[in-house]
Amino acid sequence: MLLKNGSKGGDVKKLQEKLGLTADGSFGPGTEKAVKEWQSKNGLTVDGIITSANTSWSKIFDSTPVSNVVIPPSEFKLEKLKGHIPDSVIAQIPETATKFNITNSLRLSHFLAQCGHESGSFKAVTENLNYSADGLKKIFGKYFPGDATSYAKNPEKIASKVYANRMGNGDEASKEGFKFRGRGYLQCTGKANYKSLSEDFGVDFVSNPDLVSTDYPLSSAGWFFSENKLWSICDLGSSDDVVMKLTKRINGGVNGYDDRLKRFKNIWSLLK
Repeated sequence: MLLKNGSKGGDVKKLQEKLGLTADGSFGPGTEKAVKEWQSKNGLTVDGIITSANTSWSKIFDSTPVSNVVIPPSEFKLEKLKGHIPDSVIAQIPETATKFNITNSLRLSHFLAQCGHESGSFKAVTENLNYSADGLKKIFGKYFPGDATSYAKNPEKIASKVYANRMGNGDEASKEGFKFRGRGYLQCTGKANYKSLSEDFGVDFVSNPDLVSTDYPLSSAGWFFSENKLWSICDLGSSDDVVMKLTKRINGGVNGYDDRLKRFKNIWSLLK
């Protein structure tokens, strides 16, 4: 079951009734906004999407507080992270650590710091491409040398253009740039990466890319670290320079370095 902007039917009506909205059975911008507000208030991933697997559906119809998320046993001091990282994220750490070679607290601290920054404190799991014309000229200038007005505030058109004919995507008309836009805490992007992720996870992300954001936001980030051999950088230590090197590999520059460093120092102080 997957409910998101554009969905219709009985389950949407049930959801709207629970949220105190007009129950017309049509999942539009108003319902999406209400879902995001509810997810934020309850410490869940804020993506405006409801699935049977991402805990939002069960929690919204269950009086059990989200704070009662079960944290699996782990060699890490995960209890120290409570209040700093959402419980729903902490609960994903043991499995992700085992699968993707997060063997010590130093690696975990670097990993969580970068994920936390890239996802806006674990709230964003789908790439935001809702740029104005001016924003497009600043961020994607080489793709919009002329007037960008016809693309402004249209994420589907924007992604289809800027991600066309690269990362395994088809041309702009195929709209694969939008279908395979960034998802997960480290923004898995491009059809080629979704194919590789599918092969390694045994899950068909090519047919259903939204699963990366709803069910695999942290583990897809762990996959990214492993695929790009970032653990070897983490192993260099806890200095500012190491955070800088990691940031350059992930970001391609130093955007957000100060925030990434602050997050790392905070998490490292809790886990070391």
